[in-house]
Amino acid sequence: MTLYDLVTLTVKIGANAQVFENIQARGDAPGSKLLGCWYSDIGTLGQVLVLRGFDSEASLIAERKRMLLEGNPFGCGEFITDVKIDSYALFPFLPPIEPAVHGGIYEMRVYGTKLASLQHTIDAWEKAVPERTRRTPLVGAMYALDGAVPRFLNIWPYASVDERSRIRAEAVKDGIWPPKGGPAHLTTMESTICVPAPFSPLR
Repeated sequence: MTLYDLVTLTVKIGANAQVFENIQARGDAPGSKLLGCWYSDIGTLGQVLVLRGFDSEASLIAERKRMLLEGNPFGCGEFITDVKIDSYALFPFLPPIEPAVHGGIYEMRVYGTKLASLQHTIDAWEKAVPERTRRTPLVGAMYALDGAVPRFLNIWPYASVDERSRIRAEAVKDGIWPPKGGPAHLTTMESTICVPAPFSPLR
């Protein structure tokens, strides 16, 4: 799978448990695979994020149409106040995202890039990722197919917030991250620290 969507639900206060139950029951749509479910802990609070992989472009589009026309994502309509759906394509040098146990927290980082800079960014990441992932795994990096473009999402797991700070600082100090020339092409940066739901395949 190289096509993904990230569904962000803004959840009513106190409704996380019911939302998790519904997502667990309905997360796999035809042609898709539920890969992760998290709730935001640092950043914009009150959000539940759902990552799914799709076996084809047709499956992704069909599921998007179904969700829009049905208007009840994962059967959670009564428990949410807003929904956002973003589609992504995996950086071509990375393996497909698979369920795994990493523990602790996940960081969802979204970068905007300058026009005509996306391929440069992918090339720079391809050179830098092997050394960076000796410090901590990269779940995935993928570029947006819709919404504000060009932008890309990268997902990093850590044992804790403290470990995240330490590893990132060491990677910068050792000169292995960020990718050489990468920051010059960025226009925006956004980060959310998330905690996996108990049933999340990525946790």
